[in-house]
Amino acid sequence: MEEDFEGDLSEESNLKRAERRKEDRVVRKIVYVLTIGILIVAGVLAISGYNYVSAGLKPLDRNDKKLVQVEVPSGSSNRQIGDILEDGDVIRDGMVFNFYTKFKNLTNFQAGYYQFSPNMTLDQISKELQQGGSAEPLDDASKLTIPEGYDVDQIASLVAKKTDFKKDDFIKVIKDEKFFDQLKAQYPDLLTDAGNAKDVRYRLEGYLFPATYNVHKSKSLEDLVTQMVDTTNQVLGPYYSKIKEKGMTVQEVMTLASLVEKEGVTQSDRKNIAQVFFNRIATGMPLQSDISILYALGEHKEFVYNKDLEVDSPYNLYKNTGYGPGPFDNPSQEAILAVLEPTDNDYVYFVADISTGKVYYAKTYEEHMELVEKYVNKDK
Repeated sequence: MEEDFEGDLSEESNLKRAERRKEDRVVRKIVYVLTIGILIVAGVLAISGYNYVSAGLKPLDRNDKKLVQVEVPSGSSNRQIGDILEDGDVIRDGMVFNFYTKFKNLTNFQAGYYQFSPNMTLDQISKELQQGGSAEPLDDASKLTIPEGYDVDQIASLVAKKTDFKKDDFIKVIKDEKFFDQLKAQYPDLLTDAGNAKDVRYRLEGYLFPATYNVHKSKSLEDLVTQMVDTTNQVLGPYYSKIKEKGMTVQEVMTLASLVEKEGVTQSDRKNIAQVFFNRIATGMPLQSDISILYALGEHKEFVYNKDLEVDSPYNLYKNTGYGPGPFDNPSQEAILAVLEPTDNDYVYFVADISTGKVYYAKTYEEHMELVEKYVNKDK
């Protein structure tokens, strides 16, 4: 009897274990299916979120140049500004704008009236917001965009083309020593060194920041130039102490930045080229920048010839050592930062491949000439 009972119990236990194993397999299948389902849903959400953010980062309409006027009230947060831009059909999504500006640590947006277009990037819009808007509506204003690396003569031509002002009148304001002294008193940290410079063509060369400005018909050329100088001062404001720590003058920084602006395309190259110039100055070598020759000649052309190197001018940095009298154009913030934060190297030569724009560096003249033959004279 006992043996029969134990056998029955053993069989019953086996059946229960078998049932539990079946249940475990079912549970595992269910968990597996649920896990896969959750992963698929998470993947779909991630892709959807990525596409959503990517779309929000792009211009609303690359082909739409129509100007839209918006007002940013005083004290507006980045999120509120994003909503204003979205409501004005300037950007795709205000929340993405808010996240973008926080990720990029973009602050100091100014109140005022602005004119934006749907083809502008979030970066372009942010830069204008940092520069400040107008205290009055912009119905009677036109937008003037100064490209990076433009010199005074090029800016004067652009002003004449885009506004009702004349080129000669712009140049006259730039040359006005009394007006310069007023600006220097207003921006002493920025312009004192420029005021002490010798043999400069234009004292304000280098200090007319490349950006987009609203030109009111009711405003004067002095107002426009002051706005450009004020923007330069805002950009340089955080770096005045660093300039002193480096033992440089503002004029030297802006001069070197104006060369770096034209010599380098990528920020990596700009930082390397800035150090090359510092290395040359340290050893007493002339900077030998073609940009200086073109400025000395007062020309804008693609090639510099040997005869051009003989031009008699303090701006000729093939003949003269050091920085030269002053800036050769009006550099961007990136070029200025490249001078203040160069990449450490021991190169004293560089040359760019004329077909690709890639820059190659050398420590000796022999290495440099090999690179010139390989990347510049290859098609001659």
